Amino acid sequence: MRPLNGTDTSYVVEKDKRLNKHRESGEWTAEEFDYPEIEPCPFALRDVRPVPYRPFRWGEYHITMGIRTMPWSEWIELDSTYSHWQRVRKFRVRTRGRDAVCVLPARDDESVKIQGGALAAKELVYELAEYLSRRYPSNFRITRLAKGAPTPSIGGVPLAWGQQQPVQTIEVLETGDKFDLGVLEGLDGVEMGEKAMRIVAMLVQEDIALMIEGTDGKYYFQAGAICIPGFWRMRDKIGLPLDEIHVSGNVPQFKEKLHTSMERFFKRMPLDKPVIRNNYFMQTCKPAKVSHDEDEPRLDVEEETASDIDPEELGWSESTNGSEDAFLHGHGHAAQPAPYLAPSTLRLRSERQTLRRLPRTGAIVFGIRTYLFKIEELARERGVPGRLASAVRSWPDDVGVYKGRKMYRDVLLNYLDECAARDGNVEVQEEGRGYPY
Repeated sequence: MRPLNGTDTSYVVEKDKRLNKHRESGEWTAEEFDYPEIEPCPFALRDVRPVPYRPFRWGEYHITMGIRTMPWSEWIELDSTYSHWQRVRKFRVRTRGRDAVCVLPARDDESVKIQGGALAAKELVYELAEYLSRRYPSNFRITRLAKGAPTPSIGGVPLAWGQQQPVQTIEVLETGDKFDLGVLEGLDGVEMGEKAMRIVAMLVQEDIALMIEGTDGKYYFQAGAICIPGFWRMRDKIGLPLDEIHVSGNVPQFKEKLHTSMERFFKRMPLDKPVIRNNYFMQTCKPAKVSHDEDEPRLDVEEETASDIDPEELGWSESTNGSEDAFLHGHGHAAQPAPYLAPSTLRLRSERQTLRRLPRTGAIVFGIRTYLFKIEELARERGVPGRLASAVRSWPDDVGVYKGRKMYRDVLLNYLDECAARDGNVEVQEEGRGYPY
């Protein structure tokens, strides 16, 4: 396997870019990539409403990869929930440690050789600094290295877009956090990779998994910033290949309908064609607490609990899956139905998942942007109660088990049916922007 490091001075130029298309499994030659223009978001984050994803349909349920082309300007979605999301993410990083941020070293044994996740993590943080400062210029401020300064690179390709100098610092104006990417140059291996992934976690609202190809042609989960998974734990999946991640998690009909197409897609994924997909689950959360008096002293950081920071159970869905530490991988929804299960405590949990390949390391970035919507609010939208009820009823039995339908089915469907009846039981298809809205 060819090493990817800052001392390798060869890289692929335009006329040679077909080289990686015909590479051997587990090999990648660093490339330059000409990024398309990123459209700036004209608003401050506090003025950006969460995208109202409604990724469910009337009628029969189909199991497919469900991927769509992703416009480059939509790689990372941020909105007015940013500050709260980051408070939850910081709490999770502080309290869960390597269950929230983890990078694996290289693996070289009789069965397979796989690059470690550190270099891909480093590449990712520089990619995000370039992207975020373009997409959200009102919310991120960067400085660049002076000309003539040593240039961070991977495989001889500078860690910058175009002909500019690499980013030196990135400041998040919404939170006041400022990160010096130069600290990565004084570190190496897992330590450097995990420092990079902690910065990644504090820049975006989504969880990130880095998938790296092994010499067996499979893609392995080699690094992650998984702060708000809700329904799964990184410790159960880190280091596994793509197929074992899905099989061990009892993903319905994976072998029959998804395995071959997914493996082929990852192997062939080009640099210039990122994709997106959406999914959805239901979860329960505890009833809202009565607000404390403003004069009541605030808890110290060390005294804060998950219920204080994350009452909606964004980070871990304890009301649905029980204790995080006692969770049995592949056997989710183990909690008994909560006594407070009601329409007011039910949430639609929707994931916006993105896939793109990094040009210098060849790693595939799997982004998971989570949205939580109150069922009572969704049910006020014309046609949505009936559409969601139809979708939940259409799940095959194995999908119903996977999504924990037994726990909330009666409460959810009775409520949705009542709302749909008040709505006139109209079958309103996805209007305007179409699926997944």
